[in-house]
Amino acid sequence: MQKQTCQKCKKEFDILDEDKDFYNRLKVPIPTFCGDCRLIRRMCFRNERTLYKRTCDANGHGESMIAVFSPDKKQKVYCHSAWWGDNWDAMEYGKNYDKSLTFFSQLKDLWQKVPDIGLFNTNPVNSEYCSITEGNKNCYLVIGGDFNEETMYSSFIFHSKECADCYGISKSEWNYQVIDSIQNYNLLYSQYCEGCYDSAFLFNCKNCSNCFGCVNLNNRSYTWKNVQLTKDEYKKKLDDSQFGKYSSIVKIKNDFSKFTLNFPRKYARVLRSVDSTGDNMEQAKNCKECFAIFEGAEDSKYLWQIYSKIVNSFDSDHSGLKSELLYECSTVYPGHKILFSRFIFSGQNIEYSYNCHNSSNLFGCIGLRNKHYCILNKQYGKEEYEKLVKEIKKHMDEMPYTNNVGNIYKYGEYFPEDISPFAYNETVANELNPQDEQTAKRVGYVWKEKNEKNYAITKKWSDLPDDIKDVEDEITKEIIECVHNGNCNDDCSTAFKITNEELKFYRKMNIPLPRLCSNCRHYERLQNRNPLKLWRRSCMKEGCQNQFETTYSPDRPETIYCESCYQKEIY
Repeated sequence: MQKQTCQKCKKEFDILDEDKDFYNRLKVPIPTFCGDCRLIRRMCFRNERTLYKRTCDANGHGESMIAVFSPDKKQKVYCHSAWWGDNWDAMEYGKNYDKSLTFFSQLKDLWQKVPDIGLFNTNPVNSEYCSITEGNKNCYLVIGGDFNEETMYSSFIFHSKECADCYGISKSEWNYQVIDSIQNYNLLYSQYCEGCYDSAFLFNCKNCSNCFGCVNLNNRSYTWKNVQLTKDEYKKKLDDSQFGKYSSIVKIKNDFSKFTLNFPRKYARVLRSVDSTGDNMEQAKNCKECFAIFEGAEDSKYLWQIYSKIVNSFDSDHSGLKSELLYECSTVYPGHKILFSRFIFSGQNIEYSYNCHNSSNLFGCIGLRNKHYCILNKQYGKEEYEKLVKEIKKHMDEMPYTNNVGNIYKYGEYFPEDISPFAYNETVANELNPQDEQTAKRVGYVWKEKNEKNYAITKKWSDLPDDIKDVEDEITKEIIECVHNGNCNDDCSTAFKITNEELKFYRKMNIPLPRLCSNCRHYERLQNRNPLKLWRRSCMKEGCQNQFETTYSPDRPETIYCESCYQKEIY
């Protein structure tokens, strides 16, 4: 083990022998930033939810479009059809490498000149307000979710239909306020569930139906707060619960949150996985400190939001489709030996590149399609390319980039935060590590002032009908005040509207109108999820000495059990 001090947070972190083996295999130096700071740095380049209206900058276009880039951004931004069209070529912006300048300053200059795509929203059908998504139909404000229908206000949701306000679910239908769950039908206000239907307020339940307010149940029906009832008894209690009233839901939520503390929790949600540490993992093998792994990962470390298999990779997020040898990457589908890059689709042997497709052997390239052996968007022969790449790596060490707070970036570090096209508070970084403006600027992040709102609130949240049955169609014409009214750290929009389809959904599901804007509801869901951090703890079952790594910190009130002790508590 080697101790290293992080350049950013100044905390010590460990470099293990297994880490060194990986770095040696890729011929990269050991990192000089800790794992947390490495993830936050990558997330400074990921804007998911801060959307703007601006015009397309492509010749012959000029139409209004939705984009993650505010109108005041320097670079050109194209709409989806223009960016993928044949009327421009990113190679036209190619430049020779200049050894009188740092590599990252040259890359920043190129990045600002090559047109960017306003919004990654592939093959949408009536779903223009979706971000970093593919194949959605009749969806609204779905973020990072693919192949959904009639779904709203949800993140990382896949192959689902008629869902709203969900996070981390798949293959589900008629879900509302459900978190980290799979294959559920008509499920409300629940978390960590699988194969459940016609139920509400469940925590860590599997194959349950017609259950309410239950914890740690398997294969049960007509159960109310973990008490078995007859069908008629259950139906009467459900009829008396007044589900459609906002005041009732608030009380039920508070009561259920306290009720769950009476039951032990498993140290981590690890499904069909072996020799792995982390949380929310499915089919993981020999993965360490990994989170949100869907459909497999193997022999990897420091992964987050991985879909459909990754092997032999470190420090990567939002990637998948059988990718291999990824390091310090974000959003790779699929890739082989991709280093220090972002938005790489079907690529191999690529370093320090962004938004490149069906390409290989790129170094410091932006926006290329079907290209090979390019540096700073300029074409080279194979031998010339390989020779110059070696020279550039050496030059990056001899003439490193230094940001405005003195952090040094040599070869082996991801893009410096200050070359990101986004401000810190526009990105996922601020979700993982919330900062106020003063603190963010002090440690070198860019901050963006909020745009002044030019709408007038027509309905106070306190004036909304308590029961969904009393809501009239005219509510869709109102601009409703958010409870937080901007007095929070949740990127509050201060007000919101109810769409026609949204109102139909609430009525169909007998759900009261929300009182928070969609952004504040998103942050509320995040607060119900555990952090991307592990603590070494012992099982709290009396007499058990088993130890484990868990996302439950020692100061939390939950009772945490090891796997074997927890399984004995399942009903």
